Amino acid sequence: MTKSAFLLILYALFLSVYSGTALSQTDFYAGKTILMVIGTDPGGAGDLRTKAILPVLRKHIPGHPPIVVQYMPGAGGQKAANHVFKAVRPDGLTIGAMLTGMVQGAVLGEPGVLYDLDKMIYLGSHARYAPYVFLSRKGAGLSSKDKLKAASGIRIGAPSVGHSLYATARLFAYILDIKEPRFVTGYTPRELDLVIDRGEIDARVNIVDSTIQRNPHWFEKDLVDLHATLDIPKGVTHAHPRFAKLPDLDTFAKSKREERLIELLRALRVTGQPFVVPPGTPADRVDILKEAMRKSLRDAEYVAAYEKLTTEPAMPLMAEEYEKALREIPREPELIDLVKKLSGAGPLPPR
Repeated sequence: MTKSAFLLILYALFLSVYSGTALSQTDFYAGKTILMVIGTDPGGAGDLRTKAILPVLRKHIPGHPPIVVQYMPGAGGQKAANHVFKAVRPDGLTIGAMLTGMVQGAVLGEPGVLYDLDKMIYLGSHARYAPYVFLSRKGAGLSSKDKLKAASGIRIGAPSVGHSLYATARLFAYILDIKEPRFVTGYTPRELDLVIDRGEIDARVNIVDSTIQRNPHWFEKDLVDLHATLDIPKGVTHAHPRFAKLPDLDTFAKSKREERLIELLRALRVTGQPFVVPPGTPADRVDILKEAMRKSLRDAEYVAAYEKLTTEPAMPLMAEEYEKALREIPREPELIDLVKKLSGAGPLPPR
């Protein structure tokens, strides 16, 4: 055998092995089924956001595997995060659709967190759009910043202690210097709209878009006063004219510490609802899923479905953007302790 013939045989063998490996990577998902673990109950906003992407994601994964859903609500998304991190086989066949509570639980060091944010593998994220507004009913007579600051014992409604709306309402009360606010808890978000109308509470916090969609009569009949927003992401443009000129909560901060506090609360929300796979998932499968997720989050079909189902603008984060957002979350112990106090049942801390 000549040297050139021998080299040709080696080259042919190399091509055969390489192409077989590439084919096995590309075709891994053909004939397989992917399980999507969703950290919430069926029918809620988190579920609807995830449902918007499922058919689009299947389209972009080579082999077009069917995706089945498993709901795993509990502890604000931490139960599902624990499961994906600790119990799921890292084979690329299970994806976690997480909630914002996953990030908050880990950053704040809440009990029961068994996952490591920095070791989880992120594919991308949606639902980082969540601008909040602090409002009061017209009958409470809080129509200006001075009246709001002069009043005492304002009844602020919220769901349970620790709920995101509760913690955000406490943040507004703290930064706006409201005197001895009374936090009235135990309502669902929709019930808070009703008790505002009945005069059982004076004020509440809610996401801007939900406020507009559920209560158009408030604006048609001028039944509420709007005081400030917490824009997430920062600089978001509000479509409704009543919100366009409202001050952002940042403008009321009196110190660098308070600016960092608002930055931390905003950062815990702006990371949105990430899609994850557990540590140890083979790199080639991670690459396939990241690329499929990237294409899906930019797909016009996903954007249309997302905005129809949620009535929110689609503002996704790609995997690299998500990891950067995580790295930039303020994690000073003093700030974390302050957030815990705002999320708890005790009196507001002194400024």
